[in-house]
Amino acid sequence: MKMQRPAIPGHPRLLAVLILACTGLMGLSTCKPPPIPSPDDALIARGRDLFFEETFDGNGRTCGSCHPAANNFTIDPAFIATLPDGDPLFVAEFNPDLEENVENPTLMRELGLIVENQDGFGDLENDFNMRGVPHTLGLPISIESRDGPRTGWSGDGAPGDGSLRSFATGAVVQHFTKTLGRVPGVDFRLPTDEELDAMEAFQLSLGRQEELSLPLPLKGTIAARGQEIFGDVTLGKCSACHSNAGANGDPNIFGADAGNLNFNTGVEDLPDQPADLTDELVPPDDGFGTPGNGEFNTPSLVEAADTGPFFHNNSVETIEGAVAFYNGDAFNNSPAGQLLVGATGSGINLDATQVVEVAAFLRAINALENIRQGIELLDSFASRKFLGNEKFDQLLARAGQETDDGIEVLTAGGLHPLAVAQLRKARRLIQEAMESRSSSETLARQAIGKLENTRDDLIESQ
Repeated sequence: MKMQRPAIPGHPRLLAVLILACTGLMGLSTCKPPPIPSPDDALIARGRDLFFEETFDGNGRTCGSCHPAANNFTIDPAFIATLPDGDPLFVAEFNPDLEENVENPTLMRELGLIVENQDGFGDLENDFNMRGVPHTLGLPISIESRDGPRTGWSGDGAPGDGSLRSFATGAVVQHFTKTLGRVPGVDFRLPTDEELDAMEAFQLSLGRQEELSLPLPLKGTIAARGQEIFGDVTLGKCSACHSNAGANGDPNIFGADAGNLNFNTGVEDLPDQPADLTDELVPPDDGFGTPGNGEFNTPSLVEAADTGPFFHNNSVETIEGAVAFYNGDAFNNSPAGQLLVGATGSGINLDATQVVEVAAFLRAINALENIRQGIELLDSFASRKFLGNEKFDQLLARAGQETDDGIEVLTAGGLHPLAVAQLRKARRLIQEAMESRSSSETLARQAIGKLENTRDDLIESQ
């Protein structure tokens, strides 16, 4: 049974926002009352606070330690390099009780890999896997399957029923512990039902809430050709497992209730994987189940270009490399590759230009999602609409981060220079809004206009 939701009038976060607003510290043009949340938004806001601030009486980590909003709710080596040495992510480097068998600092810092004991804690020295951190965007449309929820990498990151609630509990036990004993009430406290409800609501509110409807009327020649290849069942064949570039199987192939699917794509058979080139112990990852069946679930591709490295073990750095993987022997000889051969009569064999074109399509739809989120954040600030999953005084900064992501995603692929120029103008306006105490709302609306112009450069009006 769910606990009673927190009452709104006494919400301490809202009172703090009111004080800041009336002292002018938030850059608002006038002293207006803060936006008031609905009951659902209040639950989401409670989950947000827990996600980023609650340590559950553990080693200092929070959910946000591995899923920071500023980095698309994931971590990678570049982001990790910006953290101070005393950050709780590095507990294995400064806590004597956790210096062995909790993390591998070398693989964490160099490759963004985290220790996971999804098969239990019986043999910490030898029975573990090194995995990347999946983002938590678009979960309502990416984790459901006919066999139950698929959270983490194929669902085995969550004990019990594999749900988001179980995933949160498993994360506390795995990553928040003070010692290797992992004793509830001693090394950490387990989340309450009310806290699990709130964190689930928060995570489900992040990112896209609906699927794309492909094909899109893209303006870029290269991205448009990539979209054609992506959906061609005789060429790219990508849409079979990534319907509408999401995380779910094509219902025409796998059935209407297929949802998110697990496959053994042969990633573990790739030669020269970065982690294997080190002197560190990296046991083979057997995937879903105990013992594992070698399968991992299908991630969404809309958010892929700015959430690399790719695959469960961060084995490929770029989106172009991830697309090219499906041309290689590791995939085409895998169970999933052979399944595709049986269904279509051949494997995947794209030339270099076609690989780049598919990647350009993925970059374009990622940038469009960055723009959508940026506009939503700026509109919330300018219109004073309450977003439960964002603190009001962080809306402008978060809009700036989404805009930066859009710039990086497009420039890294050499795409849409005019759109990039518009994004840079929007970014400057957002920065001015962050620094202004009298015109921040006006500047935010101007930034929305620039983002809308950018969107018009990428896609025909629908």
